[in-house]
Amino acid sequence: MLGTYYYHEIIRKTIVSFGTLFNQLYIQHKDADGGTYSEIRVPISYGPSQKFLARIEQQPDLNKPVQITLPRMSFEMNSIQYDSSRKSGVTQTFKASDGNNLKKVYLPVPYNIGFELNILSKLNDDSLQIIEQILPYFQPAFTLTVDLVNSIGEKRDVPVVLDNISFQDDYEGDFSTRRALIYTLQFTAKTYLFGPIASTTDGLIRKVQVDTHTTTDIASAKREIRYTVQPDPINAEPDDDFGFDGSWEYFDDGKTYSSSQQTDI
Repeated sequence: MLGTYYYHEIIRKTIVSFGTLFNQLYIQHKDADGGTYSEIRVPISYGPSQKFLARIEQQPDLNKPVQITLPRMSFEMNSIQYDSSRKSGVTQTFKASDGNNLKKVYLPVPYNIGFELNILSKLNDDSLQIIEQILPYFQPAFTLTVDLVNSIGEKRDVPVVLDNISFQDDYEGDFSTRRALIYTLQFTAKTYLFGPIASTTDGLIRKVQVDTHTTTDIASAKREIRYTVQPDPINAEPDDDFGFDGSWEYFDDGKTYSSSQQTDI
């Protein structure tokens, strides 16, 4: 099987689905009377938190990019591991259709993909607003439906489990030093990886032949009847409208007598 090219983009789809979970979060700032004077959509990007912390520390000038603004979020995939607790038979297969042809598919292999979500902000209240919009959905898992294999329409529910939450106050130096509060959330997505999808067209049974004998000892028994059946037309596919053509052969003292019948389905 190794050396057969295939790419279902399952890991990529899982990463995109995970990031999409958090791309519609907002924070609000209120005045002393409780009125909202600003509402900000929290941006999210793929990458480690260290990259964004380095950007925060940069001073804007003609030779450096403009500082990024807080709050913001970042996420990255940080592990991938086989999950033996969801193991199934290695050689088990099931049939699937791509709309035209029947496909043979080996059962997928369970893998856990680890993610880290970082929430960076200047104000603790901003971080808490974001945290409270996330945590209630994880008890401790939130289920995503991911289109894992487009060619056969294979969609599966992928639980995303919240494993851990940690907090870091990145504050060093004097009062002019830029401050960053960092909340780090660790997640595990329980997904499946599929191997190559094989067509079963070449493996269709197109002819069945049955022989009957005078006794059960076929080594010495005389063959009496042979029944043969095949689809009509012979090149019919599983989803076609077709019938069956059956024929009988009778063997008597070296002579053969034949008859046939047709059946529509």
